Amino acid sequence: MMLDPKHLHRLARHGIPKEEFEAIIGGDLNIELFKAQGLNLLLIDDTYRLQTALTSVDDTLFCIVDIETNGSKPSRDQIIEIGAVKLQNGRIIDTYESLVYCTEISEQIQEITGIRVEHTLQAPALGKVMREFRLFLGDAVFVGHDAKFDYNFVSAMMERVGLQKLLNRSLCTIDLAERTIESERYGLAYLNEQLSLYKEATHHRALSDAITTTKLLKRTLALVPNSIQNTEELIAFSKEAKRLKRPKIKKEDKKEKE
Repeated sequence: MMLDPKHLHRLARHGIPKEEFEAIIGGDLNIELFKAQGLNLLLIDDTYRLQTALTSVDDTLFCIVDIETNGSKPSRDQIIEIGAVKLQNGRIIDTYESLVYCTEISEQIQEITGIRVEHTLQAPALGKVMREFRLFLGDAVFVGHDAKFDYNFVSAMMERVGLQKLLNRSLCTIDLAERTIESERYGLAYLNEQLSLYKEATHHRALSDAITTTKLLKRTLALVPNSIQNTEELIAFSKEAKRLKRPKIKKEDKKEKE
């Protein structure tokens, strides 16, 4: 049983009465399954709510994730490296990284990432990595730079190895940056250079990019309005607030870039 967007919206905003919610999902056994998939449900006063609707942004556990893959389609390709950072109350509390066993990586991707087949042939199998990462992620909020791509790819890999798809709440740092930082572009490497986020960054390596994204998340969180009280409000702000106008490029700047 999957929850549709309307049900998630109600859980995020006002909650759903216990009897109604259990009727929607076909009994309380499915609630435990949803929790195992990362949906942080709470029962308060006979109403189911999302924990993220009741937890301050500071107290929320964020898991900032980056992946490298050997292609863009999870139906035929796979993750070759995953890196993640857990952040809470502005502090990094844990990290995870692993290469993933793989026998095929194109020359182009090897050049971009520096990850070669001889590296991945010595790496643990996809099933082992996904099970480890499922435990690491728990019910934390999944954060990524272009979170939809990383989230959907990780979820597909979970299903490939026999696990359930992800139901964690998610947050995109591109969306947040577009609403808090004026920038000509919003790619991670560009923002890292412009904002001096992580001087030791190795772009297109998973843990390094996850650390850079973590530093970007901290920068954007410092700029969100004070009216944002909980993480569901933060997620809504990242999707619904007006994007900042991109600064106009001066003619002399254009010539320098050309």
